[in-house]
Amino acid sequence: MSDRTIVVGGGIMGLAAAWSLARRGARPVVLERFERGHTRGASHGETRNFNNAYSEDHYLDLLERAREGWDALGEVEGEPVLRLHGIVSHGANRPGSPAADRLVATEARLRDRGIAAELLTGAEAARRWPGMRFEETVLHSSDAGVARAAAALRELERRIVAAGGDVRWNTRVTGIDETGETATVHTDSGALTADVVIVAAGAWTRTLLPEIPFPALRVTEESPAHFAPRAPAARWPSFNHFVAPGSWPSNVYGMPTPGEGIKVGFHGIGDEVDPDDRPFLPVRQQELADYVREWMPGLDADTAAPITCTYTTTPDEAFVLDRRGRIVVGAGFSGQGFKFAPGVGAVLADLAQDPTAQAHPAFRLR
Repeated sequence: MSDRTIVVGGGIMGLAAAWSLARRGARPVVLERFERGHTRGASHGETRNFNNAYSEDHYLDLLERAREGWDALGEVEGEPVLRLHGIVSHGANRPGSPAADRLVATEARLRDRGIAAELLTGAEAARRWPGMRFEETVLHSSDAGVARAAAALRELERRIVAAGGDVRWNTRVTGIDETGETATVHTDSGALTADVVIVAAGAWTRTLLPEIPFPALRVTEESPAHFAPRAPAARWPSFNHFVAPGSWPSNVYGMPTPGEGIKVGFHGIGDEVDPDDRPFLPVRQQELADYVREWMPGLDADTAAPITCTYTTTPDEAFVLDRRGRIVVGAGFSGQGFKFAPGVGAVLADLAQDPTAQAHPAFRLR
């Protein structure tokens, strides 16, 4: 007997894909190698930036589709799953510089889409958010903030099961074969068959699908940290800082996480790792504290509480959303995918249910 669709991976992308299928009347089976709430992948933790500062149409299209999904989740455990406290993006720029031009172009594209956006000077931004320093051109959108990551995972699982689907934790997939009219998923406890298999396995994608011609998928261990605000009642937005080349290890992102502090992290500078043999060892913590000391006077730089997660990154940081035979794959979310999860899940469900469907060319295998 065939389970119509099996989803391999119970992180945010796998659960979002299964929920999208369940919304359409399907009863997907999700297989996750680890226990509920584990910290070995990329989806754990309380918050992820809901960052809308994109100018490319394919990302904005996906963001709009994601927003429909987030809004459909609505309130989770008494609070909206999206906290829309706004996001600010700024950089090492002066008017007319490439970084400033990027922010100006992004503001125009957001406004074209009906998304709240405004340009501020650094002084204006500092008056609104005195806990931060800014350079000259600042993009602010009030229609952004954070997704409540852990709450979203719990709610997606609840909705999948309520619709007749199944989420199986501690079920390791060891291989996937196409066998004529079906696909076979091998696990430690036996084999399952399906019409289609969606693989959203994060850092383990290439191991499970060695025959698929992926771009290079680089797995790194990243280590942001939470810092305590000096004024606990102060308002904080989410933020992106495009730093001057050579000044810091990479661009910086962050967001408020109630009960934990303000998360601050360098983007994509971690060591390459084997996901089955991670050291779980934070790196670049002194540089991160130095950055906070210089750019975030509203935080106590000596209070860092580091955390670790994985990035699975493609060379151009574009996602992989495609189908080969009876296997649909979502991979390479490059540290920026969580906000897009309901949209990614809908695309993966499209690909699973319609063999002729295609994602945007930027996301296809090539």
